[in-house]
Amino acid sequence: MDTFGRRMAALRKERKMTQQELSKLLKTSMSVVGRYERDEMTPSIEVAKNIASLLTTTVGYLLGETDEADLFKDPAMLKRLSDLEKLDEENKSHILSVLDGFLQSVKFKNIAAL
Repeated sequence: MDTFGRRMAALRKERKMTQQELSKLLKTSMSVVGRYERDEMTPSIEVAKNIASLLTTTVGYLLGETDEADLFKDPAMLKRLSDLEKLDEENKSHILSVLDGFLQSVKFKNIAAL
């Protein structure tokens, strides 16, 4: 299982950023960034949020809560989620039920096509 540090290091490298560049952006030392990446030290919540922002991902991804590094980076999807969140519980529940049905149908179609 990937750890916070492994995911952080992988994304940093994927973004073609050095530890030195990241440490400057975080206003910390390169050794601290290295310790985060080796899981020798855990960043504060604020620092983790800053790291996620600089690496264009979410704290959830870095923590292993999701395997999608860019899950919540699509502005159109974020707008939809924001609109959904503003609804009352009954309407929200109805929309989520319909959405779940559509998703299940698409998954079934994809499996049947194999």
